Amino acid sequence: MNRALTRISHEILERNKGLSALALVGIRSGGEFLARRIAALINQIEHAEVPIGELDITLYRDDLSLRKDQPEIRKTTIPFNITNMKIVLVDDVLFTGRTIRAALDGLMDLGRPSEVQLAVLVDRGHRQLPIRANYVGKSLPTAKEESVQVFFKELGQVDRVSIIPA
Repeated sequence: MNRALTRISHEILERNKGLSALALVGIRSGGEFLARRIAALINQIEHAEVPIGELDITLYRDDLSLRKDQPEIRKTTIPFNITNMKIVLVDDVLFTGRTIRAALDGLMDLGRPSEVQLAVLVDRGHRQLPIRANYVGKSLPTAKEESVQVFFKELGQVDRVSIIPA
């Protein structure tokens, strides 16, 4: 996981030619851990801080009316103005693209970035929307009925990615 995040951090810096007007926004909850790690790696490389925010997309999901349980709404914390910024959205797993669509809707409610890029730890395919990541830690082909779970040391777990059979 660390090797993939290090590579993603270098790719972000290379594509954006440094940190000018760049910020990371992690999609809660896995994306927020990854965004913090990428920010720390960028700090080690560039010796400069990159702004970090956390986005809760619960109310932007297109499956809210289909759920039987009440969703847990968490706080969006973006302590900077995103207008005219290059925003790198960070998430743990890219699957259908619906989470990213919801995140884009949430971001646009907060301002108008000059550009939005996407960094994901795992791209498992099976897109339902025309969404593609700019930075991918690992492409992991899966069956549609399988799921991918990412475990984080921030939650007291051992860092790992697992494919869960149907």
